[in-house]
Amino acid sequence: MKELKVHGLRVEVCGSHGELAARAAAAAAACLRSTLAGGARARVILASAASQERFLDALTSEAGIEWSRVVCFHMDEYLGIGADHPASFRRFIRERVEQPLRPATVHYLGGEADEPIEECDRYAGLVREAPVDLCVLGIGENGHVAFNDPPVANFEDPRTVKLVRLDEACRRQQVGEGAFPSLEAVPQFAYTLTVPALCAARRMIAVVPERRKAEAVRAALRGPIHTVCPASVLRRQSHATLFLDPDSASLL
Repeated sequence: MKELKVHGLRVEVCGSHGELAARAAAAAAACLRSTLAGGARARVILASAASQERFLDALTSEAGIEWSRVVCFHMDEYLGIGADHPASFRRFIRERVEQPLRPATVHYLGGEADEPIEECDRYAGLVREAPVDLCVLGIGENGHVAFNDPPVANFEDPRTVKLVRLDEACRRQQVGEGAFPSLEAVPQFAYTLTVPALCAARRMIAVVPERRKAEAVRAALRGPIHTVCPASVLRRQSHATLFLDPDSASLL
């Protein structure tokens, strides 16, 4: 395992995807245990993506976490799809977090809400009720964080949750991951927590394995800190750690 610092961001390059998952899960578990030891509930934002599956499996195996005192949020959802749709992020969180771990509460974004702007406001209110202790995120192939794609990312966004049009590169990633059968099947709009909402967490952990993320990782760490690669904002976050494997770090 290699460690480096890029501006304020700590980066750990692990020896394998499995080691990445284990080390990131250990870091997340340590944050949760520390928060819960202070007597309060822990509030956590989690990403929903194929790249997070091994991390979540490893987190499930971590002992000593009182999940009955953990409140969970997810960071994005497609507009117009139901909670049982195969690509729904609510379904992902339900199957990989709520059912195995039984946290105190899981707050879900309503993808099929009748009034999308009101749904943004409702969810934003829940997120803002108290500080968020931990945010675990990935990086998209186009450098997005949550669904903050380059055309819509705003490092100074005044909103907590917003409705966005998805970049074509982002939509193609969803097809490549098997979430949808074709580009035409991918919704064009989605809800997302904004960049400032993600970065406001007391601790940030970025879980980024796989070769297909290597270009985005290089842009995030070696390019300008700019919305052309939204993940570059991580370099300003001294409370963040980015976990890579040899494939995702291969272009550094």
